[in-house]
Amino acid sequence: MKFVIVTGLSGAGKTATLKMFEDFGYFCVDNLPIELVEKFAELSINHPRTENVALGLDARSGDDLDKMDVILAHLKELGIDYKIVFLDSSNEILIKRYKETRRRHPLSEDGRIHEGIQKEREQLQFLRQHADYIFDTSHLLIRDLRKDLQNVFVENKQFGNMMVNIVSFGYKYGIPADADLVFDVRFLPNPYYVEELKKKTGNDREVRDYVMGDPESEVFLNKLEDMITFLLPKYCAEGKNQLVIAIGCTGGKHRSVTIAKLLYDYLSEEEIGGFGYHLGHKDIEKGKTR
Repeated sequence: MKFVIVTGLSGAGKTATLKMFEDFGYFCVDNLPIELVEKFAELSINHPRTENVALGLDARSGDDLDKMDVILAHLKELGIDYKIVFLDSSNEILIKRYKETRRRHPLSEDGRIHEGIQKEREQLQFLRQHADYIFDTSHLLIRDLRKDLQNVFVENKQFGNMMVNIVSFGYKYGIPADADLVFDVRFLPNPYYVEELKKKTGNDREVRDYVMGDPESEVFLNKLEDMITFLLPKYCAEGKNQLVIAIGCTGGKHRSVTIAKLLYDYLSEEEIGGFGYHLGHKDIEKGKTR
């Protein structure tokens, strides 16, 4: 039996995640009182409808969350190899989501969203520390989260517990604010000055062939792949659960898109470290580029 505890911050995607588990064929229960978790687990062991179970827990359980350490120990004694999935997100994104939906945070008694978020982080800290998988949904699309969950809980693939976002950008529009690593590829051949390539992007084969036609482009890509492969497990070992690799050219349409896509293809196809990989192009649709 697979027994998954889905938890995390309000607004980070717990409800959507439980719906995904339901689609995967899991028997899902949300917001079960803490004192019933152990009994529910015992009943699930031999019940024909609960071969795979996903249980949602959050800060609405309040002070009862303090009992989880004892309950988790009992689950181990019962032989239940549970996994904890923790949904996280930045405070800025959570506040934005609450304002857009005009919902009230469950722990913000005076209506101050940020205070409710901080209180919730404190209450859920124990579960986050014991989480087997942490998904930061700050910039994670629903389809990407679904893909990662399916890889782990349906296809039983390895997951390195870190989300790696590779994003192309244009320097004329500014470096992404959340970038951890930034690489400047403005030294590579620029398709902008080739009339038949000017209006195309790095997603087009002709542009990629032009950029990578220079021997130095291949050398750079190989060195970049080697360095990133070396760095990723180091960042993961330091407890980082999200890494943003930003690759920039002048306008974010040709060279940066080419290198970002090729780096993504290499890391994801080789399944380096078992990490989750996602590709984005911040400025590909913006105006005319150089």
